[in-house]
Amino acid sequence: MAAVCAAFTSRQLTRTAKPRLPATIYRRAFFSSPFLLDSPIFPQPSTSKNKHLKVSQPAAPKISRGSLAPGSIFADEDEIVPSPHVSIDSRKPQRRDHTAKGTEALTQTYAKPTEPKMQHVPLSERDADSLSRALVPFPNRRARWERKMVIRSIKRRGRLTRREVIARTERESLSKSHFFKTSVKKLMMVARQIAGKNIDEAILQMRFSAKKVAKDVKAHLEQARDEAIVVHGMGLGKCQAPAAGIESVAAESGSGGAASSFSSSSPSFSSSSSSSSSTPITIILKNGQRKTITDRTAIYIAQAWVGRGTFGRELDHRARGRIDILKLPHTSLTVVLKEEKSRIREWEERRAKAERKRRSELRVSLPDRKIYGQRQYYSW
Repeated sequence: MAAVCAAFTSRQLTRTAKPRLPATIYRRAFFSSPFLLDSPIFPQPSTSKNKHLKVSQPAAPKISRGSLAPGSIFADEDEIVPSPHVSIDSRKPQRRDHTAKGTEALTQTYAKPTEPKMQHVPLSERDADSLSRALVPFPNRRARWERKMVIRSIKRRGRLTRREVIARTERESLSKSHFFKTSVKKLMMVARQIAGKNIDEAILQMRFSAKKVAKDVKAHLEQARDEAIVVHGMGLGKCQAPAAGIESVAAESGSGGAASSFSSSSPSFSSSSSSSSSTPITIILKNGQRKTITDRTAIYIAQAWVGRGTFGRELDHRARGRIDILKLPHTSLTVVLKEEKSRIREWEERRAKAERKRRSELRVSLPDRKIYGQRQYYSW
């Protein structure tokens, strides 16, 4: 019994000699306690034994700071040379050198590579075979068409058709707009409103119109007017008449008698042809209205029609989670611009046709007929 008690006592003494750990150890306290780290329970790895296991880490790359892009809004007032011209310390962008050397260096640096200039060969010296390959892709068809046109001209003995005469003597411009976001019925009313009006008057009508599409129609009419003036040379009568008068006066003064010729020609400033064309004329339109025309080259809208385009799609959210698909119509506007001389010709043709009709309906009691079997004596 005494031996058992002695053994138990020695075991208790050895337990008390060892370092005791608390019952509850928190994670932060466990790793931050110097007592636990220095204890033989957590031995530190030896640095001398594991030297051959270490891997050398590569050094971080050096940071190179650039500059602002050319034309940046964040650039200072003093002009900054754009990247890749960076200063030596690689922190601040290099300032522009205002000296002659700096200007020459920048010019050489930023000069674009010179491209080889294209040699413009005159049309008379170009190869006709090379041009014909692009201009005449089907030579057989072209030859047949030319033969047909020659035969037609010989049959007509060089006389032109009525359509060809009108195309050669009068100007015309057709302009089609893009698709407006409106329906055919709404745009048709606007087309009827501007048809037959002077181009400037139609633009004025669209300017003060309450319709939503009037703004787009006004922009299209302005574009069509400018295109007719630049491309087809329409509406230049008032500009060409003074120029012709000045040229005639200059020619007369240069030939001799400058003062007398200028004084005599100053009342009639324009030539005889321009004066006859500028004479006001009153015509009757198709609707019966009278119109006085002072400038025969003024532009007016001869025709205006609409064309249906594709339909757009839009969602219409309704009650109870239902969605309807709306079909949004798109419509285009096409106008044909002509000069007032065309309207005068049409009025003269209508007047001549009406006169021929009246003459044909004129009642004659004894119509003029051809006499057959004439004799020198009476037949009764």
